Amino acid sequence: MTELSERLRQDLAEVTWKDLRLHLQRDAIILVANELDMIDTALAVAKDDKTQVQGWLTQGQLKKPTAEQIAAWEAQPDQPFRVLIVQPFILAQQVEHA
Repeated sequence: MTELSERLRQDLAEVTWKDLRLHLQRDAIILVANELDMIDTALAVAKDDKTQVQGWLTQGQLKKPTAEQIAAWEAQPDQPFRVLIVQPFILAQQVEHA
């Protein structure tokens, strides 16, 4: 495991929407599809792997939150998210509890 990968594993956090929403103001939130691994995704973004990241963007697996999603989270401010900061972005993955 690389040093960057290990650091990302340590930095992976779970926060609620009410803590995450302040980053909307600077348009920093990038949603990561649940089928993607957060660490692998963050590594690709951090290493500027244009081919991989562009593929995820094209497939809709990385995207900005929609107005509808934001409205739903505003109605549930305790909705949890896994997050990683990869400057200048906040990678966020909605946590689905069974």
